[in-house]
This record gives sequence, C-alpha cells and structure tokens, in this order.
Amino acid sequence: MIKASGIQKRKPIKAKTCANKACGAKFVPEFSTTQVVCSPKCALAIAPANQDRARKAIADVERREIKARKEKLKSRADHLKDTQKAFNAWIRERDAGQPCISCGTTADVQYCAGHYRTTAAAPELRFEPLNVHLQCNRNCNMGQSGNLLGYRPRLLEKIGAEKLAWLEGPHEPKKYTIEDLKALTAHYRALTRELKRGEVA
Repeated sequence: MIKASGIQKRKPIKAKTCANKACGAKFVPEFSTTQVVCSPKCALAIAPANQDRARKAIADVERREIKARKEKLKSRADHLKDTQKAFNAWIRERDAGQPCISCGTTADVQYCAGHYRTTAAAPELRFEPLNVHLQCNRNCNMGQSGNLLGYRPRLLEKIGAEKLAWLEGPHEPKKYTIEDLKALTAHYRALTRELKRGEVA
C-alpha cells in the first residue's frame, strides 16, 4: 500500500496472460490475485479435474446475464407487480399472528394483504401501510370482496379515528416511476427480512 496525503491507495493490479495457451489473452484478475485464466471457459480447458466447478461458474455467469437482460425488458407494470408482491409479503409478516381485519378469525387458513380502500378506488393508497392489513383470503378478501362492513370497525379499533378519517379523505394522486418502484421493492423486501430475523418488534 502507498500512502499519499494521508490516503492509502491500492497498487493497480497488473495484467496477466491467460494460462490457456490456446487463448493467450491479456486480462486483469477480477476474482483474486492468483487467478491465472481470463474466464471460466479457459479454466475448463486447462483443468479437466476442475470441470464441475468451471461449468458451475459458467452457468452462474449465464444466469446473471439472463437475469440482467430480463430486468432490462421489464415494463413499469412488471415493476409495479414486483413492488406489490414485496409490499404484500411485508404486510403478512408484519401482521402475522393477528386476526383477520374483517371477520376476526384466527383459523389456520390462507391469509393475504387486504386493502381497506382498494387499488382501483384509491390507487394512491396502494402502498400505504395504514390501508392494508392481514385478511383471510377465501372468506373475506375473495368471498366478500374485502368484507368492508367488518373491516371498518376493526380498522377503527386498530388505528384510531384520526388515522381512519385521514384514510377516508382525499389524497393526491401518485405516479411512481420505475426507479421509485425498484426502491420500494428493495425497501419492503429488506423490512420483511428484518421481521423474519426478529430484528423489528
């Protein structure tokens, strides 16, 4: 390490010649300073004993490339679905063990993230935590279209009159960009991981 003006600077990594003689390309090691070949394909060519490892490395690179290509092809609607999925997963984890917000059941049934004000009626509240709570799927969410008659009194008890009045009032429209949606997806995935690790009460 070289010190300059109190700041440590790394020495530049020197280029090497690929150990695969059939290749012979110059490359800068990416994975470690002991790297002797330019790619997993060359590692496979010169080390038959490490074929499984090399094939796995090639497959990993290809998977990452495919994932990156798919990400570039995603539309705003695709990103909206991703964010909704991440948000709903967080709601289910946040409210785990609580009764259905609409009917109060604690039965061992499938639960979902049920919106009080629907995404069709109030799209600006799609990702508002106060507007979405654990709800039994088959009976209330699907069977009774959200069972709002049961939802409202329990929501009032849960969040209070002031917050409920705010939910039921007017709201500014929201237009999420793709970058907004990516950030929200990452945010709610992180919150869900924290809850699963027991880091958030």
